[in-house]
Amino acid sequence: MAASQLAAEDLTVFGVDPWWLVVVKAVFCFAFLLVTVLVAIVWERKVVAWMQLRIGPNRHGPWGMLQSLADGVKLALKEDLVVTASDKVVFILAPVISAIPAFLAVAVIPFGPADHEISIFGTRTTMQLTDLPVAMLYILAAASVGIYGIVLAGWASGSTYPLLGGVRSAAQMVSYEIAMGLSFAAVFIYSGSMSTSAIVDAQTHTWFVCLLPVSFVIYVISMVGETNRAPFDLPEAEGELVGGFNTEYSSLKFAMFMLAEYINMVTVSAVASVLFLGGWRAPWPISSFWAGANHGWWPLLWMIIKIQLLLFFFIWLRGTLPRLRYDQFMKLGWKVLIPVSLVWLVMVATFRALRNKGYSFGTDVLYVGGAVVVLLLLSIVWDMVRKREEPAAAAAGEQPAFDPMAGGFPVPPLPGQQLPPVPRRRSRTPESVAAQSVAALKGADEDA
Repeated sequence: MAASQLAAEDLTVFGVDPWWLVVVKAVFCFAFLLVTVLVAIVWERKVVAWMQLRIGPNRHGPWGMLQSLADGVKLALKEDLVVTASDKVVFILAPVISAIPAFLAVAVIPFGPADHEISIFGTRTTMQLTDLPVAMLYILAAASVGIYGIVLAGWASGSTYPLLGGVRSAAQMVSYEIAMGLSFAAVFIYSGSMSTSAIVDAQTHTWFVCLLPVSFVIYVISMVGETNRAPFDLPEAEGELVGGFNTEYSSLKFAMFMLAEYINMVTVSAVASVLFLGGWRAPWPISSFWAGANHGWWPLLWMIIKIQLLLFFFIWLRGTLPRLRYDQFMKLGWKVLIPVSLVWLVMVATFRALRNKGYSFGTDVLYVGGAVVVLLLLSIVWDMVRKREEPAAAAAGEQPAFDPMAGGFPVPPLPGQQLPPVPRRRSRTPESVAAQSVAALKGADEDA
């Protein structure tokens, strides 16, 4: 009896809604993601066309708004191919493994306040499927599992380019998930909780984008890398990998990879809204003169607006920036984002510890600002010393001349190597011929 009561009490952390209401909320989350993805695909094609001075989709539906449905029907009717040399079981399961975790993360996203503000069929409930004390760790775990689908797809295809795309995806996940987790840690320190609803409640007066701007910037960069979106779409770079991990996929399997990518975009945008942009709270100008902006069904509207703005940011990046080289991409993750995240996390922890001990705001700024100045000075000195050492090392060690055709095919130079000068034919314009003649006469006179 005691054990059953304890189990019932433990399950209350997941919510107290009846089973039919849980089903309704789950269906809403599923439908919300699908509808948002359909809108995002059309919106992306329209916005990129507008940026590139093109017309964009305009055939299916009014103003081309049903283009996503047409694409889905086209993919469903295409021939479903399974590569002969592939591991067929893993090849078929990989898109499923990639898509399912993408749906799971939205379960802990709050779309409204946690005080039973709305009524669904006469039952008062929250606009959240469930909330956990470690909800953010649950989101990180779901995002990490989704990468396995991409890695397994590249390995199971039995082809070189998909394998390279899968390996790139694994390295990308490791590199940028660390920086993303460190940006989460700063939010945990300020909010005192890993629960998504508690984090939104901690932003009642000030959004964390104002208090933790460095964490917000790091998370925004990391979320673009985590979702394999341009300019960080190295796992599916068509220029060098044909299509990357999904090269051998077609029909609905390819559609599931595409669906997982867009759902991950929606999920990371919702997480950014929850962690840094006040979640379901109305923006400052609206909340200041409208008392009911954060009650009833209105919080759902503010959450959707924030998600759509962040999706526009994804589209804007794709239409603006070129793809990075892989060495630049890894250098940004390991040499910039992770060190900056660590230093910023130490600063935030120090600042909060001083506040908890009762130090004044000025003293906190003095201590933290002094540490920042010391770190900046050390970095400047290190850069100066390194720049002096590099020419000396280059002069000391004589490197052999770089031959781009040594292996029988052109190879780009590695860091530190330089291409030999390209021989060019002399110009044959009248001015250049006259100048060459004068130079030849001068040389003959000097020899004489």
